[in-house]
Amino acid sequence: MANDVLRTADGHEKTALARKYAAAWFAARESGQITSPLQDRDVIIGQVTPPDFPARPDKPELKDPRDVPRRRPGSRPGQVALLHAVAHIELNAVDLHWDIIARFSDTSMPLGFYDDWVKAADEESKHFNLVCDCLEALDSHYGALTAHAGMWRAAEDTATDFLGRLAVVPMVLEARGLDVTPGMIDIFRKADLHDTVAALEVIYAEEVGHVAYGSKWFHFLCGRHELDPKEAFHNLVRTYFHGALKPPFNDEKRAEAGLPPDFYWPLTNEEPDRQRGTPS
Repeated sequence: MANDVLRTADGHEKTALARKYAAAWFAARESGQITSPLQDRDVIIGQVTPPDFPARPDKPELKDPRDVPRRRPGSRPGQVALLHAVAHIELNAVDLHWDIIARFSDTSMPLGFYDDWVKAADEESKHFNLVCDCLEALDSHYGALTAHAGMWRAAEDTATDFLGRLAVVPMVLEARGLDVTPGMIDIFRKADLHDTVAALEVIYAEEVGHVAYGSKWFHFLCGRHELDPKEAFHNLVRTYFHGALKPPFNDEKRAEAGLPPDFYWPLTNEEPDRQRGTPS
């Protein structure tokens, strides 16, 4: 299932397939077709080689982030560009969540791991379609603008490091979404784009869960390998994430997702006396 989604290029076809497979997975789970031998035992999952880079449609054209034009969000073209960027992020997230299932299937994990990431991929598919609807309401569509090619870089960098993938993708990149989405909601509320506000509020609420899945399974693997989670997180982010983390942070939502301040503040360039919430 994961491999099929990753090898499907068209965004709407990809997300339709992702939602179909998610429904099939949870129907099989509910009917008891997929179970562990014992409640607390791991389950053997089939293995497949996922593509190094997921299939993508011809449009949008992918450029270096520095070459993607920036527009003022107070203008209608700027609002369209912002929504287009969000759609691009959501489509990449669909692939990232299916990729973590296929990429690391040689590591024995509880069924709950697969439940969480199939659910996250299903929600990201819904998010992509919600944002596409918002774009169409503004006489645009996904692929109408350019997009940046750096979204998959974290996946490539952590292709052989399970803990690194969990640290960088959900616990850094998706956590960043918790920081910036309230500001985006405010932009579209001021523009009286109420359907867009409603879509972003759904995304905002559900992304907390995705960050929480990352934190949960990161801590699980750290426990399995007798690693200190905070120390391991700092080492992995410094290894795989390019640059310092940038405040301001949504401390409340990050805490709700299982990310305490002493995980992320030490990874900024802020002076120690400005690292609010970081234990001395």
